Amino acid sequence: MNTQQKKQDMLIALEKTLGVVTTAARQIGIERTTHYYWMKEDEDYKKAVQSIDDVALDFAESKLHSLIQNDDTAATIFYLKTKGKKRGYVERQELTGNEGAPIIHIAGNI
Repeated sequence: MNTQQKKQDMLIALEKTLGVVTTAARQIGIERTTHYYWMKEDEDYKKAVQSIDDVALDFAESKLHSLIQNDDTAATIFYLKTKGKKRGYVERQELTGNEGAPIIHIAGNI
């Protein structure tokens, strides 16, 4: 089997495993390092893998939303702590400058 076919097989395996590299690599009989080498050397392969990563993230987010819809308190709190920071849903305060910019300290004589 040629390299291009193995890359295609790896992409299919990654989609089935929601991006779990070790499991996908085992399924098609390659080393994990081969996958990372392809990521480094083949921009098209890298973009395809990143697209699969987005699908996996979308899947996880859909599961989180399902839990929230089913009144799962922990899921609701987690969502608010991560997505609701702008509205004050945080346990610690983060000090930033205007609109999240870094704080600038100017030292000088008073």
